[in-house]
Amino acid sequence: MELHVTESSIEDGVAVVRLSRPGRGNSWTKRMNEEYRWLMASHDADPAVRVIVVTGAGRQFCVGADFKALDHYVDAKQDYVESINAQALPEPGHGVREEFDHEMVWHWGLQKPVIAAINGACAGIAVALASFCDLRYCVEGAKITTSTPRLGLPAEYGLAWILPRIVGLTHAMDILVSGRVLRAEEADRMGWLNGVFDAESFESKVMSIARELAKTTSPLAVKTAKRQVYAELLSVNVGAAVEDSKRLIGQLMKAPDYLEGVKALQEGRAPLFAALAQQ
Repeated sequence: MELHVTESSIEDGVAVVRLSRPGRGNSWTKRMNEEYRWLMASHDADPAVRVIVVTGAGRQFCVGADFKALDHYVDAKQDYVESINAQALPEPGHGVREEFDHEMVWHWGLQKPVIAAINGACAGIAVALASFCDLRYCVEGAKITTSTPRLGLPAEYGLAWILPRIVGLTHAMDILVSGRVLRAEEADRMGWLNGVFDAESFESKVMSIARELAKTTSPLAVKTAKRQVYAELLSVNVGAAVEDSKRLIGQLMKAPDYLEGVKALQEGRAPLFAALAQQ
């Protein structure tokens, strides 16, 4: 696919996907959604990629939906849901669980960990995108807002479901009902972020975390843990979770990564895990 509003690169097992609309705050469009999904599907299928980092070009992450697109729906006769569903899009992460085969939730179906590197303003749909990533790091002082209550809109793209599960009901209601602007530091205290770094070292620190994950963790174990976490998030049966984990332990103990992990530990060296087998 020819990229117009995104950029991507791969180094040391880490793929970087960059939302890129210079001068428009990397605002979200149908084209960006298509390119983003295509890139994520491509990187998830690439054996050379073990971790994916999503960030924004320049000093902003994504300021939400493009205002021209929002204006279109004020007078448009076309139904919003129909217009969105009519677009044929790549389907990253699909086929794992039926519940994951939806906008943004598909991140949970990916085999590889996804890190949201929030390098600046993060608003609207971008808050949902980041919330469905596996890890979130933010540059200090960045502004974060759902914005929807101040636009006369509901909590969008699953935020009413995911936010209470990340930050708790009290904080989620504050964020979703007020639509106020949070700084990165407050979002970190609420538990929405895994860390906040200063602007000068932000990218290098996030990339260091991503490279460490790519270098030291078993791709098979990481994929399995992702599937466990998000499947159990939908379950209320803790006993079933325990029994399923026992089944998976027995299964992964027979895989080459376990043998290599134990051998590396005994020999005092870094493990050399193979790439995920393509399905």
